[in-house]
Amino acid sequence: MESKETLQGFYARNASTQRLEHITTLGVGHFNVFTRESCSLMTPYSRRDYFKISLIIGKGKLHYADKWIYVDRPALLFSNPIVPYSWEADDEDQTGWFCLFTDQFLQNGARLGNLQDSQLFKIGGTPMFFVDEEQQKTVSDIFIKMMTEIQSEYIHKYDMLRTCLHLLIHETMKMHPAESFEPYQNASHRVASLFMELLERQFPIDSPEAFLKLKTPNDYAQSLSIHVNSLNRSVKEMTGKTTSQQITSRIIQEANALLKHTDWNISEIAYGLGFEEPAYFTNFFKKQTGMTPNAVRIAHV
Repeated sequence: MESKETLQGFYARNASTQRLEHITTLGVGHFNVFTRESCSLMTPYSRRDYFKISLIIGKGKLHYADKWIYVDRPALLFSNPIVPYSWEADDEDQTGWFCLFTDQFLQNGARLGNLQDSQLFKIGGTPMFFVDEEQQKTVSDIFIKMMTEIQSEYIHKYDMLRTCLHLLIHETMKMHPAESFEPYQNASHRVASLFMELLERQFPIDSPEAFLKLKTPNDYAQSLSIHVNSLNRSVKEMTGKTTSQQITSRIIQEANALLKHTDWNISEIAYGLGFEEPAYFTNFFKKQTGMTPNAVRIAHV
């Protein structure tokens, strides 16, 4: 599982696309629009730090942690910074459009509430909408208008782009979402594998300031956009250990490495591993290993 992709990461991965500096420096957030000919045929399973709306014309599979959907006709896809996904094209004939934007850009003109709470973007919602011929034309015309406006010299073009984006969202809210998502036959294996990759990606801790971000089973479940019960069940089934035991084991492994191979004091190690107080870390470490952190460090000297 790849790390969270930033806007800068997207532009680095797609070197042929427009740069973003002239858009973000205006203090209105970020917006850009492209044809899908510039897309990769496969995108890594990860979260993004931006919103994305795509009109997909081409066949392929959209993968989430525990389910997938086959796209065999034109469809609109709404993705947000919370829910990770990957796209796997079935053929090279991929057309359509997509736009990237930040919450700041959309909300700059008028408050519409939190995007992640909307039906189109919320966790547990349905982000895929298959479109008929008439809907495809309506949506295509909006994207074409976006392409025209972003290249114009009109002083209020960002207001125009924001209006187009609002229109696209409202047109989609009139549609019926797709209902043909399929569970993976090996869903437990996939979920457990994604969890273990995400767990391992939290390490090593390079500095006390780069503290552990995900500390509980619920943190990992939210990052994978699945229910914590589903995560716990899958991890237990595939590894024989609970999610908490896996997290604890990896933290202890990292703690031992930091105690033996760095000159960080106990407080720095505790904070780096996500503990609010050094005493909490000491008690946790002793409960798991039978030794205090100081005893391990002294023994290694």
